[in-house]
Amino acid sequence: MSSEAPSVAVVIPCYQVERPIRAVIESLPSWVTRVIAVDDGSTERTCEVLRQLEAEDVRVRVLEHPENRGVGGAMVTGFKEALAIGADYVVKIDGDGQMRAGELPRLLAPLIDGRADFAKGNRMLNPHELALMSRTRLIGNIVLSFLTKVASGCWHVLDVQNGYLALTNKLLRAMPLDRLESGYCFENSLLVHAAIQNAAVADVPMPAVYGSKTSSMRIGRVLLSLPPKLVSLLLVRLFMRHVVHDLSMVAVYLAGGVPLLVFGLVFGGYHWWLSATSGTPAPTGTVVLALLTFLLGFILVLQAVDHDIRSSPRPRSPRQELSDEQIVSHFRTTEP
Repeated sequence: MSSEAPSVAVVIPCYQVERPIRAVIESLPSWVTRVIAVDDGSTERTCEVLRQLEAEDVRVRVLEHPENRGVGGAMVTGFKEALAIGADYVVKIDGDGQMRAGELPRLLAPLIDGRADFAKGNRMLNPHELALMSRTRLIGNIVLSFLTKVASGCWHVLDVQNGYLALTNKLLRAMPLDRLESGYCFENSLLVHAAIQNAAVADVPMPAVYGSKTSSMRIGRVLLSLPPKLVSLLLVRLFMRHVVHDLSMVAVYLAGGVPLLVFGLVFGGYHWWLSATSGTPAPTGTVVLALLTFLLGFILVLQAVDHDIRSSPRPRSPRQELSDEQIVSHFRTTEP
């Protein structure tokens, strides 16, 4: 009696990728079980090319959105299809040719050897490859990575904006897919909801593939639109992770620290304004009260941050070190 090899579904969000998409799909190795290409309301020949590929390759399944829903909307459609066919592992690859199919074994390795439930590419570890990234994209990634570390609690994950990622079926089923962000914040929200599930996330070194392509990232626009969403995701994570799933000291520290910190700032700021406008120094007791409540609140919030960092889920020890060849063999063959 034999057991089937695990299945891998690759989900590709496609928007205006008429030129590169054929090469992207044709580069996927033969052991990939299913290729789910989601045309996200493209206005040129992307869907036509995808339909041609679907006719040529039995693994390809094309889904269409009449209107553009954003990368998150396309991925949710693809994720649901991957779960419907029972894929054991689900990988996201963009349709613009900036992610190398040859890196698939390394991306899947942490999931196969038990280190992680979620693996993300990391372009920040190789200085030579990093030099290929435009300055705008590099600055944007650094800023957004820090903000997402705060929101997700995944402090060890460096390149949070990297869209080359893989998840286990178990983790994906636990995700509230319809609540994921549909636009540029998709990867961030996916990471936050993975953290809520206490999923171990692994960073996998990847080469940066950009060439002469100009980044579409607009730093000003992103820094205005993304932080409010990250604040919302942070509040959701703190409540679900540290209150609902497990009432931890993070919630206790924040419950005491935030009111004290706010009171110290408002009370002290108000009396500073009164003193500045009237020319009369504030009483010593008023100054001490504002300072003490501010410092105590700050210390408690700092303790909450420290505890949150310490409780961040880390990759586990691998059950077995696997080479790329062993990873490929894991998907190609059956075991007696």
